[in-house]
Amino acid sequence: MTACAIEPSADPGNSGAPRAGCSITAAGAYAARLARSGQDGDSWYPERWTLDGPEPYAVPLPGNQPEEAGTEVQPMGDGRVLVHRVAAGRHVFALLYPTGPGTGELPLGAVECPADTTGPRLLPPAPGGERAYALAAGPRSTVLWEVAGGAFGPERVAEIPGRCSGGVWLDRTGRMLAVDQETGGRTKAVVVDLERGGEVSPLLQIAPDSDDRLLLADPDSGLVLIGSDAPSPGRQRLGWGVLGSTLPVRFPECLRMPDCVVTPFAIQPGQVLTPERCAVALRVDGAFGSWVGVWRPADRRVRHLPAPEGWLTGAGLWTPDGELRLPCSTPQSPCGVARLAAPDAGGGRTEGANDAGDEGDPGGPGDAADTADTEDTEESAHDGSGDPAATGPSTHASAPGRPCPVPLQQAPLARLVTK
Repeated sequence: MTACAIEPSADPGNSGAPRAGCSITAAGAYAARLARSGQDGDSWYPERWTLDGPEPYAVPLPGNQPEEAGTEVQPMGDGRVLVHRVAAGRHVFALLYPTGPGTGELPLGAVECPADTTGPRLLPPAPGGERAYALAAGPRSTVLWEVAGGAFGPERVAEIPGRCSGGVWLDRTGRMLAVDQETGGRTKAVVVDLERGGEVSPLLQIAPDSDDRLLLADPDSGLVLIGSDAPSPGRQRLGWGVLGSTLPVRFPECLRMPDCVVTPFAIQPGQVLTPERCAVALRVDGAFGSWVGVWRPADRRVRHLPAPEGWLTGAGLWTPDGELRLPCSTPQSPCGVARLAAPDAGGGRTEGANDAGDEGDPGGPGDAADTADTEDTEESAHDGSGDPAATGPSTHASAPGRPCPVPLQQAPLARLVTK
C-alpha cells in the first residue's frame, strides 16, 4: 500500500479536519445538533437527541428566530442544550430546554473578545455534564472560559501562554484538560489543571522540533491517540500511546492511508488494564466520501465499514462491551442509531464488514477492505538524536542547554492511571 501523509487532527482549528455532525455528552445520554428547517432547508434550529432510552428520540428547540449556520450547540448532562451565538461582535451563551410546545431559554451572558482573538470555541462536553468550557485564542495567549455551570455567567478560568487549540478531557471528573499549545513555531500538548487555577504542565513532546498534538483519550485505560510529524518530518502521522506507560508512542503503518483524512472520534471505554484491546472508531474522508474505520492497537489492521445511511458524520460512541453506536438521520427515520459490533482483538470479523483480504487500499464507503500493516511494523517515537536505542522521548536529564522532552509517562496525570 502506498503511504502518504494524513491529517489526524480532530480539531478543525488545527488542520482542517471536518467537524462532527453532532455533539454527544461524555456519558452518552444526550446529543445535540443544528437541524435544517424551512421549505428549502435554508434555516437552522437546535435539536436535542435522547440516546439512553429504549429508542432514541429528538426534541426540536427552535428559538424566536432561525439560528446561523455557524452557531455552536452542545448537550448538557441534564438534557438542556447550550447554544453559542455571535451577535454584533459579542459571543452570547444560553441554555435551551423544552417547555411544552415551545422552547425555554436561559441567558447565561456574553463574552467580548479583542479584534485579534479568534473568539471562543466550545470544547468537547466535559465529564459530568454540569459545566461547559470554551477556548479563545489570541496571538500570544489563550483564555479558557467556563461558559456554563458557573454562578455568575461566563467566567475566565485561566490564561494559557501561546495559541491553543484542540481540547481533550483526561479524567472522569472534569479536572484535567489537554490542549495543543503553539509557541515558538511548534505545537505541543499540555495539561491544564482546573482545580489549581489553570496550572499548565507539559504532557507530550516526542522531539524538540516536532509538532505533537493530543487527539483523543480514554480515562479508563489511558489510551491516547496523537498526531505528530516526529516520525516523518513535515508530515503528520497518527500514533498511539498510554498515559503512565514507559513505552514509546507508536505509529502503526496501517493508519497511513493514501489521499485520506483520518480522524479518530471514539475509544471503547472500560478496558482498564488492557489499553491495547480498546477499539477505536475512525472517520475516514476520501475522494468517494466518508466511511468508518475500526482499529485496535493489538490488531495491526483497520477494518473499513460503509457509513450507515444518514450518519451524522464523525459522531458516535462505544459501549464498554464493544458496540459502536452512530447517530443517523434520514427522511424515513429522522432520529436513529446504527449499531456496529467491534472486531475481536485477535482479528475476528466485524459485523457488517466485507473483509476483502489484506491487499489493496480502501476504495471508499462502498469498498470495505481491510487496511493491513503489510510490513507488520510500527514506528516508535524518537527524540531526533539519531540513536537507534532512543525509541521514545528521553527519560533522563538532558545536558545543560538542551531542551528536555517531557514524555507521556511524566505527565501529571500519570499517577492517576491504573497500569
